[in-house]
Amino acid sequence: IVAYEWSQVRAELWARGAGEHYRCGTMLAIVKPGTNEVIDRFPLIYNTLSEDPWLYVHTYMEKGPDALPPFDTPRDANELVWYSPLRRWAPEVKWPAAIDRESTTAP
Repeated sequence: IVAYEWSQVRAELWARGAGEHYRCGTMLAIVKPGTNEVIDRFPLIYNTLSEDPWLYVHTYMEKGPDALPPFDTPRDANELVWYSPLRRWAPEVKWPAAIDRESTTAP
């Protein structure tokens, strides 16, 4: 688990390929403080060029949770859903208690 300062986070939309080989998504790039040098990247969302996930994250980080539209209770990460048979073989998700508490409670 890695934590970065919000000022180091950038969003990058990407796309490559064509036809049935077309892929796209949104990556979060982490830059070295005071520069544009990327030191880490990880996917935010895959197979859509929508800016919506980034705008949601950006609004939360800049204005806090009260600025967000209401949403339903998040689904349990270990719930077995009909459209994802591979989850049946995946290990159960278990976060360290401190990380789980931080991610599910507002300051």
